[in-house]
Amino acid sequence: MELFDPLIGKVNNLVGSAAPVKYPYDPDRAWEDAGGNQLVMMRESAYELGGDNKPAVNYACVSSGDYVDRDEIWVYGRDLNRIKSSTPFARIVLVRVADLEGEGEEDTEPVFRAIQDIDFVKYHVYPKGYMIRASADSHREQVRVSKEAVHKGISFEQVGNLYIKEYKKDPNVLSVRVIFVTADDADYAEMKKDARMIRDITRTLSKIIEGMATDCRSCGLKEICDEVEGLRELHFGKQKKLK
Repeated sequence: MELFDPLIGKVNNLVGSAAPVKYPYDPDRAWEDAGGNQLVMMRESAYELGGDNKPAVNYACVSSGDYVDRDEIWVYGRDLNRIKSSTPFARIVLVRVADLEGEGEEDTEPVFRAIQDIDFVKYHVYPKGYMIRASADSHREQVRVSKEAVHKGISFEQVGNLYIKEYKKDPNVLSVRVIFVTADDADYAEMKKDARMIRDITRTLSKIIEGMATDCRSCGLKEICDEVEGLRELHFGKQKKLK
């Protein structure tokens, strides 16, 4: 699965000029999961990631390539214990998966299902005192962090461990890199464009599964197929299997 590889290759150019702080995955250092949706009131909050209309971006890229060779958390910018007020924020996840190719060509449906399952993980992680408000349409992920969580020492390392722990429940997932960004010089606008592209690729895969027309001239998704290497091959490979 290489549909998202060009976007993965861009990530290091978007996250700011400073080197990241890197942490190896350690499930024993995962932050406590609240077990469900939680409410952090404004009076209880220390600050918001993406608050006051600051950028707040989230997306995940999936690949069978070797971009991610181990489970890690990378932090660009200030960690949670150094933030005092609303700040720009991004959470990018790079996931290495098992090879989902069939005999000679990729089977579209397993690829699509794997991407969906991995994307849904973000709706099943509830760090205690770390209230996430996500919008699929705008690709925003705004986080309200409680004073209590800050007092107890919450960090991106611990939150990242919790995310990876959930991702690793998927048998297709081999390794995960969770990237947190609060750097002021990061390119959040370009990240948002990439998040939209990932959405468009996923929607195109869904249409391929449904059985879209094979006449590219009349297809409303032609622009996406032209831009993303491999989508057209998936499309016509699917049509070939149906014959």
